[in-house]
Amino acid sequence: MRSSNPVFSRRGFSRDNGYAGFNAAPQAGGPAVGTQGNPYAQGNPYAQQGGNPYAQNPYAQQDLQHGAPPQAPVTTGRMTMDDVVVRSAMTLGTVTVGAILAWALLPVSSTSYGLAVGSALVAFVLAMVQSFKRKASPALILGYAAFEGVFLGVISEMYNSQWSGAPFQAVLGTMAVAGATLLVYKAGWIRVTARYARIGMAIAIAFIVVMAVNLLLVVFGVAGDGGLRSMGPLGAIVGILAILIGAFFLTLDFKQIEDGIAYGAPKEEAWLAAFGLTLTLVWIYVEMLRLVAIFSGDD
Repeated sequence: MRSSNPVFSRRGFSRDNGYAGFNAAPQAGGPAVGTQGNPYAQGNPYAQQGGNPYAQNPYAQQDLQHGAPPQAPVTTGRMTMDDVVVRSAMTLGTVTVGAILAWALLPVSSTSYGLAVGSALVAFVLAMVQSFKRKASPALILGYAAFEGVFLGVISEMYNSQWSGAPFQAVLGTMAVAGATLLVYKAGWIRVTARYARIGMAIAIAFIVVMAVNLLLVVFGVAGDGGLRSMGPLGAIVGILAILIGAFFLTLDFKQIEDGIAYGAPKEEAWLAAFGLTLTLVWIYVEMLRLVAIFSGDD
């Protein structure tokens, strides 16, 4: 079954069970994995039909021969890096515009805070609806981006009112994390394998569960001062761990995009790539914003 949850499973481009592309032929950032002696090769569509996971659908290239290595798409209708870049720019641009408008039009108040919470809930619902759809919906993805932008604009203004310049520093920090992650991925210092993905996802899920429990404890007054999400040293450690998890999600995004292009994913899958990248970058930005505030103290 294709994974669908944008947070827990990082939806990929494969049409099989398992992680997209983790058993594929060597790509930048991934090891050479053969079918013999590989416990993950069983049931892997990349080990069949010439290594093309789309060989059983109408999008498959007709001229691939059995055993041939994956090639970049040469026909129309295939996802390319340009498609991913353009759609990512559209999605992130929508987030940015929404954030700027919210910052400019909604002064810091209880009302704006309520709008931020409402926007975050709507964005979450749209993200979940898209996650469980079989095909990418540009309207849902851009709608998610717009409401997420409103949420980010309001909370960024709130942080800026208390810690001047925090949002700008968080943007720079997010760019630095994304750039560094891409660098180490392309250099091959991080190898995205099935084992790597399983371990990373186990840590990420455990983190989310612990944070959810912490939130409930804070709401019911059991844990004071934010609990694990306090503005002290413990909160800083938790924030750094959250950013590292965000970097892990980025490596999965990069691998899925790389394999989607190599195996001729349909062009509309570029929207899913943009969706995944946006989710991850928003995660990192929010955590970076908190971290900047913690290190800024009461200044």
